[in-house]
Amino acid sequence: MASVVRHHLKSAEAGPALQALSEWTPADAPGGGVHPGDLGWHFRFDDATALLWTDDGAPVAAGFLDSGMIRVTVAPGTDAGAVAADAAELLGSAGDRSDGLALPGWQPDPGEPWAVLSWNPRTVSTRAEPVGAATAADRVLVQRASFKNSTFSVERWHTMKRSPAGDRAVDVLVRTPSGEPAAAATGWFAGAGRCGLLEPVGTHPDHRGHGYGRDAVWGACAALVDRGASAVAVVTPADNVGAVALYRSAGFTLLRENLDWVPARPASPSP
Repeated sequence: MASVVRHHLKSAEAGPALQALSEWTPADAPGGGVHPGDLGWHFRFDDATALLWTDDGAPVAAGFLDSGMIRVTVAPGTDAGAVAADAAELLGSAGDRSDGLALPGWQPDPGEPWAVLSWNPRTVSTRAEPVGAATAADRVLVQRASFKNSTFSVERWHTMKRSPAGDRAVDVLVRTPSGEPAAAATGWFAGAGRCGLLEPVGTHPDHRGHGYGRDAVWGACAALVDRGASAVAVVTPADNVGAVALYRSAGFTLLRENLDWVPARPASPSP
């Protein structure tokens, strides 16, 4: 892969990266560090950029930068060495974490494993309703209440939906009997016969413990299966006991734990 070339693609130009990621998505769970839905959620930002590596014009890896982290999926059967070397050069000294790609001289970080859980299609009953422009504000309300540092907004919801990934998203909302927004989930379609992804899922703190989160999960999963998804996956910190319990209660099973890559630490001196 001596001819590998890196491309920085603005949201409107990112169709080739999304298509490549879709083609590389297995049937049972995401491969690598990036699912098309990860990139779709990233596109809620106006200035979001995708990374695409090509070799003789053919896509061989795709991903994006997320603060000091790089997230990458490499095409199956591809020697990732040239991509990894270029990614390390791109990160420079500012980067401290890699998801899905082992950079030269880096090591797995066992301290922060990610649980990869998968859901097989089945019949479910759910109170979830699809989210549209008229209910986007309620979807945003749940997101901001669920995640303390969330900067999601109605404007960013529209930005996400306008992106090339927007038609891959299925957004659902669950309300209390009195109509208050209680839980929400966004699912992402990778293509017929390929695994969909939940990113993100949240339940309003005022309404936890009543099954609303599970209903949102089931609603997004059912919508993805209706479009042809072979399974639905979710990735969450393994030590997030509440989230793992929610997904297990919805019928997800643990497939594996992934580790990020971090710069190798100097060996401790001998005593």
